[in-house]
Amino acid sequence: MAIDDASYRWVNDGAAGPGVMRYGADYNPEQWPREVWDDDVRLMAEAGVNIVSLGIFSWALLEPRPGEYDFSWLDDIIGLLHANGIDVDLATATASPPPWLAKAHPEILPETVDGTVLWPGARQHWRPTSPVFREHALRLVRALAERYGDHPAVVAWHISNELGCHNLYDFSDDAARAFRGWLEARYGTLDALNDAWGTAFWSQHYGEWDEILPPRVAPTQRNPGQQLDFERFSSDAVRDYLRAEAAVLAEASPGIPRTTNFMVAQNVRDIDYPTWVGDVDFVSNDHYLRPGELGRDDLSFWANLTGNIAGGRPWFLMEHATSAVNWREVNPPKRTGELERDALTHVAHGADAVCYFQWRQSRAGGERYHSGMVPHAGEDSRVFRDVVGLGARLRELAPVVGARRERARVAIVFDYESWWVSGRDSHPTDALRYDVETLAWYRALLDLGIRADVVPVAASFDGYDVVIAPMLHVVPSALRARLEAVVDSGRHLVTSYFSGIVDEHDRVWLGGYPGALRDLLGVTVEEFVPLLPDAAVRLASGSVATLWTERIARIADDVDVLDTYADRDLAGQAAVTRRRVGAGSATYVSADIGRDGIGGVLTRLGEDIDALRGDALAADGRLEVIVRVAGGGERFVFLVNRTDDAVAVAADAGGIEVVEVAPRSVVVLTTAGVLAASGLRREAVSA
Repeated sequence: MAIDDASYRWVNDGAAGPGVMRYGADYNPEQWPREVWDDDVRLMAEAGVNIVSLGIFSWALLEPRPGEYDFSWLDDIIGLLHANGIDVDLATATASPPPWLAKAHPEILPETVDGTVLWPGARQHWRPTSPVFREHALRLVRALAERYGDHPAVVAWHISNELGCHNLYDFSDDAARAFRGWLEARYGTLDALNDAWGTAFWSQHYGEWDEILPPRVAPTQRNPGQQLDFERFSSDAVRDYLRAEAAVLAEASPGIPRTTNFMVAQNVRDIDYPTWVGDVDFVSNDHYLRPGELGRDDLSFWANLTGNIAGGRPWFLMEHATSAVNWREVNPPKRTGELERDALTHVAHGADAVCYFQWRQSRAGGERYHSGMVPHAGEDSRVFRDVVGLGARLRELAPVVGARRERARVAIVFDYESWWVSGRDSHPTDALRYDVETLAWYRALLDLGIRADVVPVAASFDGYDVVIAPMLHVVPSALRARLEAVVDSGRHLVTSYFSGIVDEHDRVWLGGYPGALRDLLGVTVEEFVPLLPDAAVRLASGSVATLWTERIARIADDVDVLDTYADRDLAGQAAVTRRRVGAGSATYVSADIGRDGIGGVLTRLGEDIDALRGDALAADGRLEVIVRVAGGGERFVFLVNRTDDAVAVAADAGGIEVVEVAPRSVVVLTTAGVLAASGLRREAVSA
């Protein structure tokens, strides 16, 4: 299975008709009496809902006893939805096993790193590598596919749900056997594995494959190579389960595209989602906003990455929240305007479907305080009025459907393995956070009005004038060559501290830091100088370093020093450097200088790098500018207000000279004028 343009039937087929932005939610009618269903479809029509995900957690009702199925209620609700013009993304219902399965086969239950069994009573209490679980789950998948594979309401298959969210890391005996098989396929020989893991340290040398275990709780630090390979294996194990369900669906209902909801920004950071793209027909993602001022840019960052994981093609926003979630320590509601702004930011980054968890807020169960499109207060509520308003905006945006994101000139590289490894234990400090560092660079670019693409590390860097790779900790030889090619071709690389340190086995590159990138950057770091809590180091530019600094001991002759440390033991030593190579350059930032300091570096580089100069439409960084381009060349320019104030900007669009974007709002411009807007004032409209 592979993504191609023909796979996007969820956009163009079904009752909604061609060229319609998809809008809906997870729908759980089994939680409600039958009389509520008619009210649901009435309210869905009012809101403009045209698709729902159905049956996600229904296994216990669909198969109340082993091999005995009850599809009557599912038949009824699919028929009711179809009669009212609402399409179905039908789940395989395997996300949460029924109580009878766990009772009969407790060997399906996952085990934590310390051997604790995860019992039924929540969800996802199954081992990804359990052959017993897979046998029962695939039997259900086949029964659903054979019954509903030709139903005109079913426009997509929803494989399981949030795979690996709670059971990614299983340390059971099933996992141990599968891990050994994965390692043997990867390395071929124990000699190769022992070399990769450096097992000469602490007498860990393996003489037989069956001596190898998952990295369970141990007396002290576990082998770093073993941990990294177990993370890779765990991502692949859940992916293998995805493939197993997809194979059954492909055989039993080949005409319906298949997807599963990624969690690119959520709790499961340890799934390498770019490697999963070839196993779905279209990319779907779940995203939940971080509360507070950081959240708006955080949402944009992960939506941007999702769009680039999808290769610039449209994707499906499968879940987000209308207002509050229920699983953080404090769960504030969204403020006025945020429901629409958040949804349209995803659309700007390529989503052609906007869906929520869930349609009707639950009365009982673990997520009863998680907001829904219909809240506990009912239809006479702020949330539902906002839901109806968003439906109207999405109908206005129908011309955007199918358009691809326009490539930016700047790329930020995102590497899952660097995320995993840089945050490992037994490092110079436990305070570094890869996602925080990459987001700081993204926010600094937004502050300067610079559009950037957040791209997976395996994506091509061709076509980008500037490639920014913050804290790129894991750099195999092949990646080093790709980064060298950026600079050698007259383009520009920018990277930051703790980059280039280890190879693909988490083994340190020798000769001085930044290891694999040392020659390209023209600097040699002898020592890391992490900072204790509350400590800080000033730079000559006025930037302030916290958490991390480095002692740069040697600098090549062709390297310029852009900034130095101004106090403490590093006073007078280089902090930010740039090596010019023909028309290209390689810049290194050796300290954690935060969003403001990064902005200063980018401003300095922008003096002679055109791609690092802001877009006038961004209004000095108060607006985020995102562009989608239709097949015929029409551009859709999304202006997303990042502030709590109205922002006026000159916009030559269809006779409109100035557009004022209301606080926490979005305006979409085309050459013909304003396509869609919330809180818009038009000024100085020409005759």
